[in-house]
Amino acid sequence: MEYRPCIDIHNGKVKQIIGASLSDEGDRADENYVSERGADFFAGFYRDEGLYGGHVIILNSKDSSYYEKTKEQALMALRTFPGGMQVGGGINPDNAMEFLDAGASHVIVTSYAFVEGQLSYDRIRNMANLVGPDRLVIDLSARKRLRHHYVVTDRWQTFTDERVTVELFEKLSPYCAEFLVHAVDMEGKSTGIDEEVLEILASYSGKPITYAGGISSYEDIDRIRQMGEGRINVTIGSAMDLFGGELNYETVISMCNHSLDTE
Repeated sequence: MEYRPCIDIHNGKVKQIIGASLSDEGDRADENYVSERGADFFAGFYRDEGLYGGHVIILNSKDSSYYEKTKEQALMALRTFPGGMQVGGGINPDNAMEFLDAGASHVIVTSYAFVEGQLSYDRIRNMANLVGPDRLVIDLSARKRLRHHYVVTDRWQTFTDERVTVELFEKLSPYCAEFLVHAVDMEGKSTGIDEEVLEILASYSGKPITYAGGISSYEDIDRIRQMGEGRINVTIGSAMDLFGGELNYETVISMCNHSLDTE
């Protein structure tokens, strides 16, 4: 189990938001934390701590008047920690190489992979062929609708027709190096983990998966570690003291590094 750091950028600022509140209309979001420090500060901290595999997420659409400011913050982070962080948010074949050339270890795709709510394997193959499967992360962030969880796109605002299942991970695994899954209904709320999503992730034992959403206690971390038998990596945002929360950074790192074999 690894701790995967995050840098979420919205309206040109490093923020922690309630994921389900994000709206392109008016560039609005309910904010838990807004940093006065740039994304390069956090990337430098993660670099100095040797924390690889985190993600930089661009939370503005390309049509937003804030997009260029947000993108520049993302590029600053990647240049500060070259090869150390992944980048997501509006990634497509037209801009993927720009972010990789700036220092991203991987690009993360969601929305590009869908056409009218349907997963396009042609698009997935196109991206994998362009950047290489070893540099592609597929985001299967999930929101619940009725009894099931579905992949959501467009910065978690649009439901697709694709259910989040073990079979979906297995079908997509040849095209990517890792998966990223935000439990969007819990994202930014610090109200606890989404065990239904985690049960799906725990049933898959292929490519690495990073889970984000609702982690608010050390017990949550331990629960994820037990459910996934140490295979599920975690990202913590609003609850971490780096972003004004109550979970101590050093304690979180120690727990994530703790092996099940030592118990």
